[in-house]
Amino acid sequence: METVLELRKVSKHFPTHRAVDGVSLSIRRGDLYGLLGPSGCGKTTTLRLVAGFDSPTEGDIPLKPYQRNVNTVFQSYALFPHMTVRGNIEFGLKQRPRRVTDLDVRVQRVVDLVQLTGKEARLPAELSGGEKQRVALARSLVLEPEVLLLDEPLSALDPNLRKQVRTELKELQRRTGITFVIVTHDQEEALSLCDRIAVMHKGKVEQIGSPEDIYLRPATRFVAEFLGAMNWYNGVGIRPESMRVSSAGDGMVKAVVESSVFLGHCVQVRTRTAGGVELVAEVAREGSRFEAGEVVGVSWSESDEVKIGSQPL
Repeated sequence: METVLELRKVSKHFPTHRAVDGVSLSIRRGDLYGLLGPSGCGKTTTLRLVAGFDSPTEGDIPLKPYQRNVNTVFQSYALFPHMTVRGNIEFGLKQRPRRVTDLDVRVQRVVDLVQLTGKEARLPAELSGGEKQRVALARSLVLEPEVLLLDEPLSALDPNLRKQVRTELKELQRRTGITFVIVTHDQEEALSLCDRIAVMHKGKVEQIGSPEDIYLRPATRFVAEFLGAMNWYNGVGIRPESMRVSSAGDGMVKAVVESSVFLGHCVQVRTRTAGGVELVAEVAREGSRFEAGEVVGVSWSESDEVKIGSQPL
């Protein structure tokens, strides 16, 4: 598949720290690509380098900023409060040196695409959080970029709306075929949205892969633990959802129940072995009544074990 954007050993230094340290990325045309990591890991700085807002201290981004057909959707959306939905969307087109002859057609096309038909005359103050996000998307999409950069695009939304808009965002990307690069610290968001994910930590890329790769076959302990809860036993990792708990101590490892908590979709059983190792399991609701102090057996399949080793990026 064709590469639409590439970074080659790119670094960005500031007087007090190195925000990005030797990052190499190759982003394929049509992908929904995620930059995932905790606050301060360098993902937003990487996005700013791609957008051309900052210049790398070292390394290379083959195309000059003015040659990159990219647009950015900011975390705050940055809508003009005095302009209507239509005014915000068409603003960029009107700033172009040459007059856009099909402006009305292009604006209406993206209005329909982001499901804002009938709301073109509203001001941002009259919109919900999800609608504001759609206006910000439409304002960039109408410019027909090759790559759309999104900086924490769903962070301003409440949890329920975030899941709804997440689905809409993925469908929108599939319909347009535009390459999306999303910065996020939310593991579930990245896993559910992205075709490929680069996990960043302390300015470096720890691992690049599909959601399945980085969750089931993490290359480093950081990636394993950042992508979700992980038990460690005798040098291997086991996800809580892969563990089974049996009463009467029947199982691979004997342990004592410390707590059993109903989480709705499952029951979380927290146990501790005689050697002091904590093992947490997430088991089905049915038949999962375990009491504190009860001796149980904890087991799992060898195929569910995560063994950290060197894996190529």
